[in-house]
Amino acid sequence: MKHICILLLFITASLSAQTVSDLVAQSDDLSMVVFDRQGSFEKLQQAEKLEPDNFDILWRISRSYVDIGEHLPNTTDAEKEKQLEYYQKALDYAERAVKAKPDAFEGYIRRAIANGRVALFKGVWSAIDFVKQVKADCEKAISLSPNDPLPYYILGRTHAKLCEKPKMIRWPLGLGWANMEDAIKNYEKALSLRGNFIMYRLDAARAYIEEDEEEKAKEYLIAISAYPKQDEDDDQYRKDAKDLLEKLK
Repeated sequence: MKHICILLLFITASLSAQTVSDLVAQSDDLSMVVFDRQGSFEKLQQAEKLEPDNFDILWRISRSYVDIGEHLPNTTDAEKEKQLEYYQKALDYAERAVKAKPDAFEGYIRRAIANGRVALFKGVWSAIDFVKQVKADCEKAISLSPNDPLPYYILGRTHAKLCEKPKMIRWPLGLGWANMEDAIKNYEKALSLRGNFIMYRLDAARAYIEEDEEEKAKEYLIAISAYPKQDEDDDQYRKDAKDLLEKLK
């Protein structure tokens, strides 16, 4: 009887693991292939009920909260509060992912992205600690997975965003480290790892414009028209690139 119970437990655990694996795979397909962020999220919620502390589920749920949150309407105060709630939930799940597997880069990059969203929502200059954590988490993610482009891109974007304010204003706040040279350096590193990703090249072009390197920016913007769609927002990014190119002519 004891052996039968052990066997049943083993079978149940195996079925649960297989089910979770299937749900995660289905979620990835919905998110990355057909860009159904809500459907992807629902698959992850099902998986979470089976294994609530599963690292692969936690960081993906964090990603889902950001993906959904950034597309929510944010005109009224109630809508803005709802959007912030999504970003804070993304941060909560990222924190759990880091605790579940502190030697994996996904938790840190998801925490960096969630912190960045909260900082942008609150206003970078009133959310300084969030910004500093973004930098620290990007650097940690890079140390753990140096060939993944996303941490370099997020770090580059952080440098670029902070450079919207003069260094003399940022320095007393502990944000004097940001500079456009490092923004471009990190954008270029991300592009060396994923050169046809539209968002990376668009933001790199914007950085080159800030540095008065318009010919380089034009080259990047022109190239975007030939890139395949890899993100649900690529149509908008392609339009933004076209509009920006027109302004440079």
